[in-house]
Amino acid sequence: MAGEMSFTRVLIANRGEIARRIQRGCRKLGLESVAVFSDADRDAPFVAEADHAVCIGGAAPSDSYLNVAAILEAARATGADAVHPGYGFLSENAGFAAAVEAAGLVFIGPEPDAIARMGSKIEAKAAAEAAGVPVLPGYRGEDQSDARLLQEAEALGTPFLVKASAGGGGRGMRLVSDLGDAPDAIASARAEAQSAFDDPAVFLERYAPRARHVEVQVLGDTHGTVLHLGDRDCSLQRNHQKLIEEAPAADLPEAVRDRMRAAAVRLAQAIGYRSAGTVEYLYDPGRGEYYFLEMNTRLQVEHPVTEAITGIDLVEWQLRIARGEPLALTQGDVQFDGHAIEIRIAAENPAENFRPETGEISLWAPPAGVRLDTGVEAGSVVSHHYDSMIAKLIVHAPDRAGAIRQAVVAMDAFAVGGVGLNLAYQRALLTHPDFAAFRHHTSGLPEMFPGGWSEPSADPRDMALAAMALYLHLAPAGASPWESLGSWRLTAPAGWPGAASYWETTKDDPIRVNGSGSVLTAVQPDGQTITVESAALTECRLSGRIDGVPFSRITYVVRAPGHWRVHLQTPAGMTATDLRTLEDQHLQRATGGSGGADLLSAPMPGAVAEVRVALGDRVKAGDTLVVLEAMKLLQSLPAPVAGVVTEIYCAPADTVAGHAPLIKLDPEENT
Repeated sequence: MAGEMSFTRVLIANRGEIARRIQRGCRKLGLESVAVFSDADRDAPFVAEADHAVCIGGAAPSDSYLNVAAILEAARATGADAVHPGYGFLSENAGFAAAVEAAGLVFIGPEPDAIARMGSKIEAKAAAEAAGVPVLPGYRGEDQSDARLLQEAEALGTPFLVKASAGGGGRGMRLVSDLGDAPDAIASARAEAQSAFDDPAVFLERYAPRARHVEVQVLGDTHGTVLHLGDRDCSLQRNHQKLIEEAPAADLPEAVRDRMRAAAVRLAQAIGYRSAGTVEYLYDPGRGEYYFLEMNTRLQVEHPVTEAITGIDLVEWQLRIARGEPLALTQGDVQFDGHAIEIRIAAENPAENFRPETGEISLWAPPAGVRLDTGVEAGSVVSHHYDSMIAKLIVHAPDRAGAIRQAVVAMDAFAVGGVGLNLAYQRALLTHPDFAAFRHHTSGLPEMFPGGWSEPSADPRDMALAAMALYLHLAPAGASPWESLGSWRLTAPAGWPGAASYWETTKDDPIRVNGSGSVLTAVQPDGQTITVESAALTECRLSGRIDGVPFSRITYVVRAPGHWRVHLQTPAGMTATDLRTLEDQHLQRATGGSGGADLLSAPMPGAVAEVRVALGDRVKAGDTLVVLEAMKLLQSLPAPVAGVVTEIYCAPADTVAGHAPLIKLDPEENT
C-alpha cells in the first residue's frame, strides 16, 4: 500500500473489550465504527456503542466471527471502507487480509504477505536468521519424515520441544525429556497441528528451562520507517497462555534489552512491516542470551502497558498508518515513563482446574482511578462460545513495586457477582515472593504453588462482618419513621429488628446477629463474639468501630438463587460469603435441596463433545461420563457416585444449559 488511503467508516471484525477499544480509537479520529456481532452477542456493550451494527450469524465463531463472506457482506451493506481485525479470530489470517483488500477495502494491519510469512513458524525463524536475529538451535527443514525428525532429535539432544509450524498458544507443542518418547511426541504434535491448523508440519527446538518471555513492540509505516516502543515481560503463563504482563521487562540487562529492541526493528524492516506488531523472544537468564520465538502481526492483548509507559496510542497509529500517514515521531522521541502492569481478568475458577464460568453478571463494581478495558457490564451474559477473558486491568506507577501495590489495591476493590472470576488467583501471583524477586518463568506456576492453589475464604471475623452487612441490608435502621419509635416497637430498640440468624451455605450452625442501641453483635457458631459500634451500611461500605478502632470496608450484598452473597473487602482481598436467612433455609428444605448425588448435571452451558457411557454401564465414582466443551476448553465431567447408568439425557454435539441433567445413575449402594 502506498500513498494516502482515505476511509471514514471502520468495520471491526471482532467482539468484546477489543471491539470497544477500537471504537474509542475511531472516535478519537472522527471515524465511524461498524460492529459485527453474533446471535450470542446481540445485547453486548460493544454492539450498543457502535455507530452501526450488523448481525453476521450464529453464536459459534465459525458462523460469525470467522465467517469471511458474512463480514465482507456486512462491510458492503454498511458502507464501511476499512476493516480492523483486532486480535484473535481472523487477525493473523493472511487470506482474510487479502480478501479485504480484494474487496476494495483498507485492511488495518500489515500486508497479507507479511502475515503469511510470519504465520509460519519455520519461515519466520528463517527470516529472523536472515536479519541477524538469534534463534534457538533446532531443526526446521522441509523433510518431515519420521526418520529425519528422529535423527535431528538425537543430534539436538534433550530436552527439546516439538512444535507445530502453524501453531500458537501451546497447541501442537510437546516437551521431550527422554529420546524414547520422541516418536509419540512427534506423532501427537502432528495430529494436534493437523486438527487445529490444518497443517501437520512440525519443527524441533531446544528447550530452555526457567526461561522468560520478553517481547518488543514495533510500529512501522508505509514509508519505510520502523520504530520500537520498548519491551514487555509476559512470563507468568499457564499452558502457554499469558496471565500478567508488564512493561518494561524487569531485571533485564540493559545491553540485552538494547540488542532485543534493535533486532526487532531489523526484522520488521527486513519484511517491510507496516502497522503495530510484536517480536517475541525467549530470554534465558542463566546464559544471558535471547532467542526469537515468533512475530505477532497484529495488536497484542497486552498493548495497554506499552501505551501506559510511552503515552502513544497504538490503535490511533494503526488507523493513521492504514491511511498512509508517516510516523510523526522518531526513535529518539519515544520516551519511557515508569512501570505498567496488566492483569487479564477471566471468567473461570482457578481453584477447580480453571473451570470456565458462565452466566449473567449480576454485579459489576470495578475499581475507580485505573484503566479497565472490558467487554461486559452488569447484566451482560458470559457465554460458553468464546474465550473466557472478559476484561483487562491496567495500572501505571513510577516503579515496579508501586505498580504491584496499585494493582493489588485495585483488585481488592473489584467486586463481581453472578460469574466467578480469577481475580484472587491473579492477586496471589502478583503478591508471590517469586514475582517480586524475578524468579518467575514461563513454566514456573508449579513451583509457585507446589500444592496447588485454593481460593482464600473469609476468616471467622470477616464472616461475622458479612453477616452484619446482610443484617443491615435486610433491615436498615431508620428506613421509615416507625423504625425510630424505640420502646414502642415490638423488636429491639433504635431501629434494629432484634436478633436474626444467618447460615453459611456449607455449614449447619448459624451466625447470630442482634442489635442493642447503636451496637451490633455477631455470635459465631463456636461462641466467639464480635461487637461493632456505630455499624452502618451506606453507599456500598460497611463501617463502624471495633474495640474503638474505626473501619470501613467496600461491601456489596447481592441476591443469588436460594441465598445471599456478600462481597466484602478484606486484608486478603475481596471475598464472597454465601449466607442463607431462616426463610432461605425453609425454602431449601421445602424444595428438597439442589438435587441428588445420583445425577450428573452440566456445571455450565456448553456443547457435549463426548458421551463415554451407555445405558447399563457400571461406573466408579470419578469415572469420566461426559466431556463438555466450553470457552474453547474441554471439561471432563466425573461420576458423582459409583453405580449403574440408568438414563442418558444428552448426545454428542448437543448444546446444553447450565445445570441441565446429563446422566442418571442408580447408586451402587442400591444395586
